[in-house]
Amino acid sequence: MSHRLPTGGRRLTRSRRLNFTFDGKAREGVQGDTLASALMAGGQVLMGRSFKYHRPRGPVSAGHEEPNALVGIGQGSRFEPNQRATAAVLHEGMTAVSQNRFPTLENDIGAVNAKLSRFLPAGFYYKTFLWPASFWKSVYEPFIRQSAGLGRPPEGEDADRYEHFHFHCDVAVVGGGVAGIEAALNAAREGKRVLLMEQDRVWGGRTITDAGIDGIELGGQSPEAWVEDRIAELAAMENVTLRLNLQGSGVYDHGYLTAYEWVTDDRPGADAPRHRLWRIRTGLIVTATGAIERPLPFAGNDIPGVMLASAVRDYVCDYAVSPGKRVVVVTNNDDAYRTALALHGAGVEVPAVVDARPEVKGPLAARVRDAGIEILTASGIKALGGKKVSEVKVCDIDGDGTPTRTLRCAAVAMSGGWSPVPHLWSHCGGKLLWDEERAFFYPDPDRPPLGADGKGMVAAVGAAAGDLTLSESGVLGQVTLNEHAMRPVWIMPTGAGPELRSKMFLDYQNDVKVSDVQLAAREGFVSVEHAKRYTTLGMATDQGKLSNINGLAVLAGEVGSPIPQVGTTTFRPPYVPISMGAIAGEARGKIFQPLRRTPIHDWHEANGADWEPVGHWRRPYTYLKEGEDREAAVNREVKNARESLGLLDASTLGKIIVKGPDAGRFMDLLYTNMMSTLKVGRCRYGLMCSENGFLMDDGVVARLSDDTFLCHTTTGGADRIHAHMEEWLQTEWWDMKVYTSNVTEQWAQIAVVGPNARKTLEKLGGMDVSKEAMAFMDWADGQIAGIPARVFRISFSGELSFEVAVPANRGRELWEKLLSAGEEFGVTPYGTEGLHVLRAEKGFIMIGDESDGTVIPQDLNMQWAISKKKEDFIGKRGQERIHMTDPKRWTLVGLQTLDGGKLPDGAYAVAEGTNANGQRNTQGRVTSTYHSPTLGHGIAMGLVLNGPDRMGEVLEFPGTDGRVYKARIVDPVFYDKEGTKQDV
Repeated sequence: MSHRLPTGGRRLTRSRRLNFTFDGKAREGVQGDTLASALMAGGQVLMGRSFKYHRPRGPVSAGHEEPNALVGIGQGSRFEPNQRATAAVLHEGMTAVSQNRFPTLENDIGAVNAKLSRFLPAGFYYKTFLWPASFWKSVYEPFIRQSAGLGRPPEGEDADRYEHFHFHCDVAVVGGGVAGIEAALNAAREGKRVLLMEQDRVWGGRTITDAGIDGIELGGQSPEAWVEDRIAELAAMENVTLRLNLQGSGVYDHGYLTAYEWVTDDRPGADAPRHRLWRIRTGLIVTATGAIERPLPFAGNDIPGVMLASAVRDYVCDYAVSPGKRVVVVTNNDDAYRTALALHGAGVEVPAVVDARPEVKGPLAARVRDAGIEILTASGIKALGGKKVSEVKVCDIDGDGTPTRTLRCAAVAMSGGWSPVPHLWSHCGGKLLWDEERAFFYPDPDRPPLGADGKGMVAAVGAAAGDLTLSESGVLGQVTLNEHAMRPVWIMPTGAGPELRSKMFLDYQNDVKVSDVQLAAREGFVSVEHAKRYTTLGMATDQGKLSNINGLAVLAGEVGSPIPQVGTTTFRPPYVPISMGAIAGEARGKIFQPLRRTPIHDWHEANGADWEPVGHWRRPYTYLKEGEDREAAVNREVKNARESLGLLDASTLGKIIVKGPDAGRFMDLLYTNMMSTLKVGRCRYGLMCSENGFLMDDGVVARLSDDTFLCHTTTGGADRIHAHMEEWLQTEWWDMKVYTSNVTEQWAQIAVVGPNARKTLEKLGGMDVSKEAMAFMDWADGQIAGIPARVFRISFSGELSFEVAVPANRGRELWEKLLSAGEEFGVTPYGTEGLHVLRAEKGFIMIGDESDGTVIPQDLNMQWAISKKKEDFIGKRGQERIHMTDPKRWTLVGLQTLDGGKLPDGAYAVAEGTNANGQRNTQGRVTSTYHSPTLGHGIAMGLVLNGPDRMGEVLEFPGTDGRVYKARIVDPVFYDKEGTKQDV
């Protein structure tokens, strides 16, 4: 049966037909439809099932607040569950499926839950699943996991792309209705940079929909003309940005606003992002988000065909669709009379308007009577039907529900009044006031969310501020109709007994009823937040947009407190659910994190680099030659660095400048050893610890001048350590005159390693790098091969080594000149694995291997790097705690297998006995393990109980492969313990 009306539908282009499917059946809509309007036009009002009882549900709204009509849209890699059919724009070829049903929407076996509803009240799961305890794993948990969730998750990798967009303005206006447009125009005319956003596809909001019913004018113009002229004026201004399909999502501290844009949902596969997350910094946020109509709690108010009166009006006026041929209107306020007039004007029969008020006056009611529509005052209803409404029983509003009359109908348009949308106002601490007469919360203008300057950073206008009529919103020339006072109705009828109250739904998606909230109050859950969690009221995907006020009122009535005293639940962003793709933006797959490439990256790529992610960087693990595997390549690189000449791209090492009159004092507090005594032109190795005493980073510090230090950090530590420095400077030592700057990417740095390192640099010329001119741990500025350079005489390999830093744009040039000069020495670039093997052979620690967040320097035999002269440093007190000085802490040693093989990485050394879990006791673990091509056998480092005192002992390490590996405790320095190789 077609429900498409022959006339009307201001959003439609009837000449363009669109084909789509719903649950595999071919359907047809027109350009401009939403999925919900197209389905209703084809007679499909049943669109989903509720979560708990699997009750049949149809759309209750026409917008983003929809709790019922949730569907899966798309196919394959573009499938997305839990989409609101009421907001999903119809497009050619759309594929939609209903959710939360089996096997079909029409015949869902889960509907048996509705028959058992009296045994499944609020909180039943808290009581039921406690006994018997043995049932939890075998019965309860599998059942809960099978039942949990709405919709099915997408499968496979998302085919679409998403992005973040950063935007700055003076004023951001959220909401493109009359009040929002006026606010944007006023700010723009003052020369301010303005962003005006609207979540809908058209400007003007509710005023445009109702314009034809009320016959109002704005400043002598029709609302359509008024909106068109002002949007044109705004579009012509260079200081204004206009966006449709953009929804204000969340408000955060310091004028930070997020917004969610639907870009190509109606054009799957288009060459553009599907969704865009706007990250906005603004001086003032104006929330012009309007108001949402409230449902009425009467028995059967969830049957498909029971809808908000404003939604019925939207479908009739905007989409030329009626939910049925006979529609009963039930209300407690004048606004629903507009729906009765709209239906009547479209040729839809309205048997009656059922009004809870004892009398109704005013022009709207008069027009309804003049149209021949009966008005039943002091009355309420209950709806009857299964998968759609069949009739309503009219009753005395203050009675017990005894029917006085029956009205046949196919749909019910209900209105319980309107509530301003305070979500963005409340996200960052804005307070609300209660309007007793109109029964809603609205923003308190004297207690707005405050910005960093202590002034209000959010302002509410129009209906969002509680000004529900056009004259209240303050736009000059607006006219409104005088409306009769509403009557708040929280239970219909007010004297309904338990049987009726158990059929009055508050939260449609979660099947929370009036009786559930009353039960929660009786069981002691009188706090609004407790009642919310006990009943799940407001915890559905609409986050209580339709249910909160009614639920609060029922709770207040049950505990005997005024509604404002009961209070509201907490509004949190986002305003509606947003896609995970939009949250991630471009961060997915290989670019889940920002990719950083050194200036020499392209050379590595062209010469066999086998890449390894290190923090945000990509570094060569090794360089593969034809016919080589990784192990052979690493062995070749290590041997060449030991025997002749190796090059390492060390550009990724963190480089942080610390400068200022108090730089020396700051460095002493930052590092465990003394840095203020370091002489200009010299380097010193240092350790950094967290305030709890645990090792967090290491590196070489160079003193550049009396007030300037250069701190080298690990590759993955640069950003983290710079943030660590700034945190302490800004929160604890704010009076220190110190400036820090992360200059990691301004320099390319190359390690020239091996017995022929000095000869190679001397061939290039420009600096005296002799032992006499540059001793171990010296640095100097100069030129190498005509390139400005800073040369450090440091070594992480144990060989003669120089690290040469040059401006980033000269890094590739120096690399290629070093390759050319070192050709006669068989120069071989080596990667990160070669670096690790070289350092392990020398017993040098690696942050992240030997340290894991639980290790202190003393565990690594590095007491020598902790100053005994300093009164304090970050971590000093932490290292004095009892656990940190426990002699039973595991300590670093070397480990060598008895058979010369390699120990498994991370393996634990077992001890006698078992722990409380029946597992073997442990007495140590492997932190690093490699095959040493220099020594010809496996080497490892590990933390072992009393390790340094147990040299020569053999430990057992069970592997995951079933083998038990045996290794002897040895000195952790496997190669050149005296250090003669690096100091030549």
